[in-house]
Amino acid sequence: MVSTLQRNRLKKFSRLMIITIQCSGKEVLDKARSLVLLLATLAAAITYTAGLKPPGGLWQDNTNGHMAGDPILLTTNASRYKAFFYCNSVAFVASLVAIVLVQMEILVKHHVLEAAMILDLFGLIGAYAAGSCRDANNSIYVIALAGLVLVYVVIHVIFFTLDHEDKHHGDQVNQLLEKRRKRLLLFAILAATITYQAGLTPPGGFLLQDDKLGHQAGDPVLLYNFPRRYKAFFYCNSVSFMLSISLILLLVNPNLYRPAIRSNALSVCTAVGLFCLMVAYAAGSTQHLKTSIYIFVLVGAVLFVAAGLLLVFALREQNNSDNSAAAAPSISHEQEEEEEERKKEEERKKHARRKYLMLLGILVASVAYQAGLEPPGGAWQSSGNGYEAGDPVMHDIRRPRYLVFFYSNSFSFVASIVVIMMLLPHWLPNRKKEEWEKWSLRVMNWTILLDLVTLLVAYAAGSSRGWKTSVYVSMLILAVLGYFAIHMTLSIWSDRCRRRRLRERLQSSQENPRV
Repeated sequence: MVSTLQRNRLKKFSRLMIITIQCSGKEVLDKARSLVLLLATLAAAITYTAGLKPPGGLWQDNTNGHMAGDPILLTTNASRYKAFFYCNSVAFVASLVAIVLVQMEILVKHHVLEAAMILDLFGLIGAYAAGSCRDANNSIYVIALAGLVLVYVVIHVIFFTLDHEDKHHGDQVNQLLEKRRKRLLLFAILAATITYQAGLTPPGGFLLQDDKLGHQAGDPVLLYNFPRRYKAFFYCNSVSFMLSISLILLLVNPNLYRPAIRSNALSVCTAVGLFCLMVAYAAGSTQHLKTSIYIFVLVGAVLFVAAGLLLVFALREQNNSDNSAAAAPSISHEQEEEEEERKKEEERKKHARRKYLMLLGILVASVAYQAGLEPPGGAWQSSGNGYEAGDPVMHDIRRPRYLVFFYSNSFSFVASIVVIMMLLPHWLPNRKKEEWEKWSLRVMNWTILLDLVTLLVAYAAGSSRGWKTSVYVSMLILAVLGYFAIHMTLSIWSDRCRRRRLRERLQSSQENPRV
């Protein structure tokens, strides 16, 4: 009897283990499929745009053996253009094939598509190195940046885990690592998206024809007018791009990203990438040193405002906690369980809010970065009549409007970067972080709100050339809010009518019951 009972228990346990393994295997496949789809979508979007708008620009006339619409780089440096074109095309085709075949479970199960995405990322590195500069040395330096990042991460992990005993096997810790990995991956995708296109088409545009000073068509205008500023933009943008690609490569494999996240190696890389992104924006969005300094002053102002709001919320929370601690009675076991459930629910809400703020920060940072490097109205193509090649046309024609656009856009970009930096730290258990997260989420919520308002101002100033039209654009938000209010009012009124009719039917059925 005992042996039969044990066999039955063993069978039930085996069935439960099989079901658990199947569920976990399906979860792993779903994660791999979503990762492949995300990376393939990223690569397809940026390579498609780069293929149609190649680095160096396009010829505007039919002279000297070339035709209008042909890539300038193909004529001036055919080998470099071919290297860019085929690397970019390989990444684009591989991403499209991965998007089509991502539903085939056998390919995901054997990591075929993940290997294709790694090839895709290397294609992006090659295309960026070939298209973002015009000499072999700089191309080698750009490619070497990715290797340096990987070497640094390995050294950082080894150095900070010498005395580390791996005791982190709990589900809660693994969930925290997975959440932090998702945030790091979102940042890497943000940086790769905006820096790839910015590196191939730098601010100020390209020379569309040779000039009398020996400047060659297809070279960046900023390189000849302000070589130091161009180098600052180029190397900072390249560092941010290579950091993002290296982060994506590391975040694909759990055996690599788990120790790297625990040792904060990826956090250091992310912080460096964000800083380089801000320097690239300051160098590329303006050709005046004073204005670049103002951008970093904006960074300090945003941090000062965030610190002030954090201090206000901290003092208010401290007073509330002191009052509640003084009046807190003893609680029972049932109340402790309810308190535990409440904390879990609050944690889920915090995670949802962090994800929401991260997505908004990425959205604003990407559009503001591109708009700052390619301002509305374009740039002058040649110097003369008091204008400098590469300067924004709007800056010389409509200076007040340009200043409103520039500083609103810059504040929006800086605020979004600050929010992303505040969202990236996520300590593992054994540290007191609940109160800090509660205060910081409130600060970031207000920062994002201000961020969106300044983005609206930048759009109103840059999308039109008349102040009356800008006012109309700003007033559209009132129209949209009015539409929401009308829709909400009608919805509430319809719901009340439906409930009233239901009560009347219920009351009539009670007064006249059926026999």
